[in-house]
Amino acid sequence: MFNRRSRVIALAMSCGMLAAAAQAVPPLSAYGQLPGLSNIEVAPDGSKWAGIVGNEARAEIQVRDLATTKLLAATPIEKSKARSLMWVGTDHVVATVSTTADVPGLIGPKREWVMLADFKVSERRWHRLLDGIEGAMNVASGAPKAVVIDGKPTLVVPGLTFPSGRGTSTLFRINLDTYNTRPAIVGNPDTIDWEIGDDAKPVARVDYDQEKGEWRLFLRNGDGLKKVYSEAAPLDRPSLMSLSNGGQSVLISTSRSGKRLLHDVSIPDGAWSEPLPESAADSILVDPVSKRLIGTRSTALDTITYRFIAPADQALWRALSAAFPGELVTFASWSDDRKTVIVEVNGPTNGDAFFIVDRKAHTANWLADRYPGITADDVAETRSLHYPAADGMDIPAYLTLPRGRLAKGLPLIVLVHGGPEARDMPGFDWWAQALASRGYAVLQPQFRGSAGFTTALRDAGYGQWGRKMQSDLSDGVRFLAKDGRIDPRRVCIVGASYGGYAALAGPTLDPGVYRCASAVAGVSDLRKMLAAEVRDTGGTSQNATLRYWKRFMGAESVDDRRLDAYSPARLADRVTVPIQLIHGKDDTVVRYEQSTIMEKALLAAGKPVEMVALPGEDHWLSRAPTRIAMLTAMVEFLEKHNPPDPVAAPATGQ
Repeated sequence: MFNRRSRVIALAMSCGMLAAAAQAVPPLSAYGQLPGLSNIEVAPDGSKWAGIVGNEARAEIQVRDLATTKLLAATPIEKSKARSLMWVGTDHVVATVSTTADVPGLIGPKREWVMLADFKVSERRWHRLLDGIEGAMNVASGAPKAVVIDGKPTLVVPGLTFPSGRGTSTLFRINLDTYNTRPAIVGNPDTIDWEIGDDAKPVARVDYDQEKGEWRLFLRNGDGLKKVYSEAAPLDRPSLMSLSNGGQSVLISTSRSGKRLLHDVSIPDGAWSEPLPESAADSILVDPVSKRLIGTRSTALDTITYRFIAPADQALWRALSAAFPGELVTFASWSDDRKTVIVEVNGPTNGDAFFIVDRKAHTANWLADRYPGITADDVAETRSLHYPAADGMDIPAYLTLPRGRLAKGLPLIVLVHGGPEARDMPGFDWWAQALASRGYAVLQPQFRGSAGFTTALRDAGYGQWGRKMQSDLSDGVRFLAKDGRIDPRRVCIVGASYGGYAALAGPTLDPGVYRCASAVAGVSDLRKMLAAEVRDTGGTSQNATLRYWKRFMGAESVDDRRLDAYSPARLADRVTVPIQLIHGKDDTVVRYEQSTIMEKALLAAGKPVEMVALPGEDHWLSRAPTRIAMLTAMVEFLEKHNPPDPVAAPATGQ
């Protein structure tokens, strides 16, 4: 068994140390700050690691020597937001970052644009990629793929060119030693994905006709690509996953049989295999070097299970899991020879922390807490449970309880996830833990429509937006009240994105359950949301995104007036409790106007409302200062309108 006392490694940023002194009750900023360490990747030879290091002010990308933890390079992300890192060989770290911006000459509102930068370790220099290419934007339209050609590290990345005046996915090939960049092949306006072979040339391309809902697969045929398959998929379209079968096939995920299945599709002849045994998993694991399937990951309510194809990999994972008994161990990264592994560990001994496992030295050393300033002793207990909805459907859920309190008569916050076809995960949840640290029990229902459990639970959400998807939440409140764990007179509801909608729908569609509601980036008017989607996609009312929303909303058209009965802004006169609206002004998923529409409706109805704007923030609360501002404003609102029982005094800084 290993714990953090094995070795202490402090990660510092140029603006100061990440580690904070332990407090009786950590400040809210400890929960709301960016993770102290995330997106960590080990170099292929195990000599170095790269990661995104954050604190209360900002984040930066760091490269460190693995043996000594010596800082080899650090670069502030500034206005961009780091999303992922990958090694290409042992001398290059490619960072994927995004920024919210208007682009002159392009139709539409602000968008989130993805860009790439490469850090060349031997030169200690960062290089922006895809810059200065005539007729192309300096953005990536898909995930980069790394290959090594004749010993030269090479990146193949989809970008955007405009050969016919429309944005078109175009593959660019970048020599990372010289940064020579040239277009490899141009797709067409329907192209949405590519797969690259070991020779850095495309072996597969996917086109999708948004209006017709037709998905088309092209495979290598001589020097070109030939269409081998098409499928009518207005919803639940197939996905191109990876290379497989020694590079002779591509792995395709499809729902053509009515449920999600994985198939190998032969590149030479386009033949489909029978469904693969890996189909039962939630997600697949792809080797960063070979780009082949190496295993799967399955997430249940309490556990995460890894199944590796290679027996040696599976034996290694069993040993790693056994080294941290009673805790949740998840895979972060490993070296090509599997001698160096980084795992994230969640549990009562280690809180939420990263460990470096050195199989040569037979050691497992603590690297960093994911949230500095929050120790294992600060983490509130999270229990899983199931409760019946009013119609008998089984609803899984998480219940986080405040430390040092009996689970009796507690004030409750219902915290609703986004999506709606998403889920909460086992392990440390910064938002739920922050609320529990202030004395609240926190219920996270996995309501119908949620993904990651059963197909029946997900499909039961279709057409139930604002209906049974909403009553599933209050059924959880009644379940906890029945056995006395919570006080039904002291319940508020909060959430972001779809969860923000649910927070607004609580007081308007399911009144009498909640004494206040706080919505982050919440949808308030369903018809106006759909109209904005039409506007943002160039005026078409036929695309996969709109079809997705209409399926959950139960709408026949984007102007279906039946949606008004489930739009909180059109039901503002029903509100009898305080409402808080929080929204990032750079949100490109749920437009800021959705909160201003709700604010105006509540003011016109003479109802109490508090509006909190987050300048420069996107849909995902990607910036530390505004994320902390959101959490601080929300807790102040909840404590005012749903006071918890007294707890130990919080540290300075709320």
